[in-house]
Parts: sequence; C-alpha cells; structure tokens
Amino acid sequence: MGKYKLTWKDLTFKDFKIYLFSLFKAFIPKKKIKTLDDLENFIQTKSAWVTQVTLYNYLKTRMGTRYVLHFDNDEFMSSVNLAKWNIYSVALQDLTFFTFSYLKVHFSFKDIQQVKEIFNKILDDEISNKMPSDIITECKKSFNERLEKINWELYYKDLPFNLSALSLYKWAPIADELKSLDRKIVLNSMILKWDVIKKEFEELINF
Repeated sequence: MGKYKLTWKDLTFKDFKIYLFSLFKAFIPKKKIKTLDDLENFIQTKSAWVTQVTLYNYLKTRMGTRYVLHFDNDEFMSSVNLAKWNIYSVALQDLTFFTFSYLKVHFSFKDIQQVKEIFNKILDDEISNKMPSDIITECKKSFNERLEKINWELYYKDLPFNLSALSLYKWAPIADELKSLDRKIVLNSMILKWDVIKKEFEELINF
C-alpha cells in the first residue's frame, strides 16, 4: 500500500468524481437493469458510490475545515486509500448478495451461479484501478465463505448491508477515542445510503 503516493489531485479525478456527481444524480435519467451486464455495472458503480460518499462525508464531518489540508500528508492519504478499498470490498459483497437474493425471490431467477462470475469480473476490472492485490485476495476468500452459507430466500431482507456499515466504522482513519463516540451515527449513515440504492434497484430492475 505504501508504494502508492496519493495526492488531493488523485482523489479529485478518481474518487471525488463519483462523490461530486452524486450531488446531481437525482437529475440524471436512470437506465433500467435488463441484463447481467447492466447488473454488474450497477453493483460496481453503486458500491463505489456508497463507499466514497460515506467515507468522505465522515472524514469531513470529523475533521472540519482542516479536512483539505490533510491531503498533502502521504501517511494520511495512504490510510484513506486503505480504508476506501477495504470498505468497498465488503460493499461489493453486500450489494452482490442483495441483488441476487432479490432476483431469486421476486423474479424467480434461477442461474444463481452467475453471482460468482459477476463478482470476480468486477474485481478483475478493479486491478486497473490499483485495487491492492492482497485486498482482492482477501475479498474473494471472504466472498466464497459467505457464499457457502447464504440463504438466498432471506438475505435481501435480513440486514443485507450490515457488514459494509461495520467495515466503514472499522476502517475509517479516525482516532479510536473519537470513533467510539460516532458508532451509531457512522453505521446509520451507510445504512441510509444503502436504502437509497435499494429503492433505486427495485425501481430499475426489469429482468
């Protein structure tokens, strides 16, 4: 992780384009999800959106006006990058399982084996975005372990995004003594963002 030197400029053009774009997303026509390729794109982009919006909002809230100044600090930037990828890796899992669980129950989707193929394709795409190989390896391992135990009939309605919310709390680079005061707020902030994505998915899905 230390070999990547990130700056404010890197975040502006890579990560914050999703963060800033979210301010205008309500005015953008939304594409129906009709194919597995559409679903793959939905999972990837929405997982990134939730990760970045919740992480950066939390950092801005806790750090206040000093927020921007920290982006000249390589050590801090490395921590932000590490947090981003680790939270995103769990967010991807949660949304993948949620969407396929929903499809199975509400659309009688039978080719449930596609879930692993789509998930691995997304991770392969992220290699070009410098997602660290050790996080990808751990993500695949965690995904496979969860896949073996999942109840497809219940997952989508049984706290489907709890693990990614906990991941935000775990990885956000905020001092532990401060973070402990924020636990409920941090978890709720991500759950509320996922509620937006759940509603959007239910409106767009058209298998």
